[in-house]
Parts: sequence; structure tokens; C-alpha cells
Amino acid sequence: MVRTHDPVNILLVDDQPGKLLSYEAILSGLGENLIKANSGREALEHLLKTDITVVLMDVSMPELDGFELAEIIRQHPRFQKTAIIFVSAVHLSDLDQLKGYESGAVDYVSVPVIPELLRAKVSVFAELYRKTRDSERLTRELEDRVTARTAELEASMLRQMALTDQLREADRRKDEFLALLAHELRNPLAPVVNAVNIMRLKETGGDADLQWCREVIERQAGQLTRLVDDLLDVSRITLGKIKLRLERVDLAKVLAGALELSRPLMEAHRHQLTTVLPAAPVVLQGDLARLTQVVANLLTNAAKYQNDGGRVDLVVEQQGLEAVITVRDCGIGIPPDMLTEVFELFSQGERTLDRAQGGLGIGLSLVKTVVEMHGGSVSARSEGVDRGSEFVIRLPCLVPEPASGRPVTPPARRAIPPRRILIVDDSRDAAESLAMLLSLSGHHVLVSHHGEDALHLAASERPEVVLLDIGLPGIDGYEVCRRLRQSGLEGALIIAMTGYGQERDRQRSKDAGFDTHTVKPVELDHLMELLASQR
Repeated sequence: MVRTHDPVNILLVDDQPGKLLSYEAILSGLGENLIKANSGREALEHLLKTDITVVLMDVSMPELDGFELAEIIRQHPRFQKTAIIFVSAVHLSDLDQLKGYESGAVDYVSVPVIPELLRAKVSVFAELYRKTRDSERLTRELEDRVTARTAELEASMLRQMALTDQLREADRRKDEFLALLAHELRNPLAPVVNAVNIMRLKETGGDADLQWCREVIERQAGQLTRLVDDLLDVSRITLGKIKLRLERVDLAKVLAGALELSRPLMEAHRHQLTTVLPAAPVVLQGDLARLTQVVANLLTNAAKYQNDGGRVDLVVEQQGLEAVITVRDCGIGIPPDMLTEVFELFSQGERTLDRAQGGLGIGLSLVKTVVEMHGGSVSARSEGVDRGSEFVIRLPCLVPEPASGRPVTPPARRAIPPRRILIVDDSRDAAESLAMLLSLSGHHVLVSHHGEDALHLAASERPEVVLLDIGLPGIDGYEVCRRLRQSGLEGALIIAMTGYGQERDRQRSKDAGFDTHTVKPVELDHLMELLASQR
């Protein structure tokens, strides 16, 4: 007959050769390997040499009977799954069968043996063995696959972790590079801005061409300063480090500040600016500086991306509990496929040589980030190229507080008495230009370009105010500040001047003993406010 399975080993054990022959005849049709043993000891020899699936044994045998042989077989770990079938003509009582099962048998066959019944029982145990063996093999294969897959996943996770570490390191280096770049750009900006302020103070209505030159330098230095600030905003946006200083803000103050920032560009391009503002106050819970920056960005974009002599509309209205700010222009417009991308970082749309208007493509991304941080939304609309653009900001607003009825008088600007000021900066242009600017304002100014020299000068002159650069040769500004405080200048106003303006830089200045941290180029009005605060 054709075998449809791998044969297993069947051990036939009986001390009577005739019975062995009869068992062999009955079971030969199963297609299994039949092994005969005439005694219990011979059966053990076969068991030690061969993997046996089923043992068919007589109970009554000399020397080693079936019960004893079954117990020996069951005690060996190798034969835990071997099926033992007892054949007996005398041990047929319930107690005999119970003893057989306790010794390790799985079934009992009585004599005379019914061939069909014996074949069925042996066939069932042989097939059960095969299925158990196949199941165990599949389980092992599955376990091997799971182990291999787990190893692959662990390796993938390790690679992903390594990649994450690399990205984190690259991001850290990028932040450090941006901070260093901003620092290097701000250092030359400081003396330029100082020189422009000196030129303004010394103007006496003279040469119109020189005045025009001064105004050009002032505008372009201001634009370059804004670009440096935008550069640093890249890392703040991507890392979510923009922090809001929330307070009740009158939207009119936001608009006034934004118009002031954008007016020079509007005038330079001779644009017509129209404003439609609400009659009643509109109050927001927001960050005045950031919201001013948002509206100014939209206005300057509208001014940049259209030909000279264009038009910009600023329309503000309150719709329920929402403030709606619309900035509309008649400029180059936005292609339909760019409308969904204009708020992405570094997105500027298609550039041509005659429309390269500068900027880093950060402004609109910053607008979207700040507006959404205020719980609002911003959208863009355009009918296509050269059809103009419209940007709409929606912000939640507050119910305005009732007016007190008393007129509000703006505080008078405090007079600043002459101060004894020490400027410490290794950039001679920056130090000398700032010294000249402060001297023109009536202050007694001392200058030093090295940390050690500054400490000696401070010990003899006892300045009231120290404008101290951080990146000094030799000992840096942090150490100079600490030594100044230790030398008895506890009451002096010590101001950090640096190109580094990130949060960790400000915290480090505070820890070193600085009263305040300013970023180059320092605005003259801000510096005067700081000097006025010194008692």
C-alpha cells in the first residue's frame, strides 16, 4: 500500500513468539515500523536505541512484568510521550486496570484480541504522536520566526534610536550654529546702528543727501536686524520654544505698533495704505509684542510683494467674540497650488529675478504659529498670479472693561541724570561708537576692550553703570561680572551686551550677576530706559 505518512516505531513485547507473530500480522497493514521483543529486558534495549511511539506489551512476563516495565519507561524523560498499551488475558479487573494506568499505561486490550480494535487503538496513538510532533515542529518554527523577527525589530529600534540621536545632535548643532551666526551678524550691526544714531543726534538740517544716506543705512540696518531675529525664530518655531506673555491687550495698540514698524517700507515703495478700524475698543488676551509682530509681518509682506505705488488695505472688525484682521494687497498674488504651503517654514513661492524681495520665508510660518498659540486661525486667499493676496486673522477677544471716566495721561519721560558709565567690548567700533553716542547724551563714559583692564578701571573709577560684552578675550563677560560684584559694585547697574539672545543665554547672564540682558544692536530708546531706571 502507498504510505501517506512517515512511519513511526511500534514496539511489540511478549514472551510468547506466537502472540508476537499475531500482533505483527494484525498491525502490518498500518504501514508502521514494527519491532519485536521477547522480554522486558530486550524491550528496554530497543527503547534505549530507538525512538518508540507505541509500546504494545503483555502484562504477565517472567523476570520483568508489564507493570514494572511501564514504570521504568515512564521514569525516563525521553519516553514521556510514548503510548503504552497493555494486553492481558488475566489482569482484567478494575483494580488491575487501575494499577496499569498508575504504572503508565494509556490503554488496555483484553485477550482474545479483536484485530480491528487493536489496529484502531494503535493507529490513533500513532497519528496522535505524528500530529503532536508536527505541532511541536511548527511551534518551534514559529518561535524561531518570532525570535528572528524580535531580533530584527530590536535592531530596527536600535537603528531608529541611533537615527533619533543623530537628528537630535544635528538639531542641537543647528541651534548652536544659528545662535553663533546671529552673534556674528549682530556684532557688526551694533556699531552701524550706533553710528546712525550719532548721525541723527548731530544733524543740524544740513546736507539733504547725507540725511538721505543716513536714513537708508538706518532702514537697511533695521531690516538686517529683523532678519537676524527671524533666523533665531526658526529654532524657536521648530522646537516649540516661543513663549507668550499674556495680558489684556487693546487691539489698537497692536495695530499702532504694526503700522509703525511697516510704515518705512510702505513709504519707500510709495504704497497707498488705507485702514478701516472699529470704533469701539477690541480687547484680546495676548502677547502685545508677538501680535504686533504678526500684523507687521503681513503688512510688510503686502508692501514687498507688489510693484511701487501699490495699495495695501488693513481692515479690522469685531464679529461677535472674534476679532478679524484682514490685510489685502494688489501685488503678485499666490498661485493656487501654493495657497496650502505659504504658511510652511521657508516657503516663499516662485521667485524671479525682478521679484526677489528678500526675507527668509519665516514670516508667515511665525504668523501661523503665534496666531494658533492665541487660539486663533489665519488663512490666505488669492485669485492667482498678479491678482493680489488677502490674509485673514481671527482671534478670540474679551469683553472690554468699562471705562473709569478719568482721562489717562501718558507718563512723562523721566529725565536721566548724567551717569558714570563703563563700556567693555573687544569690538573697538562698537565700543567707541556707543561711547560717543552716550557722551552726546551727557554721560561720562569710560571704555575698555579687555576683561582684566575693565576690572582695574572699575576699581579706580567706580562706575554706576557697566555695559559689558560677553565674548571678551581672556576672561569672558560672565567672569568679569562676577568679579565686579565681588569687588564692591553690588549697587551698580551691569548690563550684558551680546549677540547671543536665547533663553539659556539670558539665564546664564542672570546667574552671573547681570541686572539685565540685551541683544546687539541695543536700541537707543531701550538703553535710555535702562539708564533711567538706575537710582
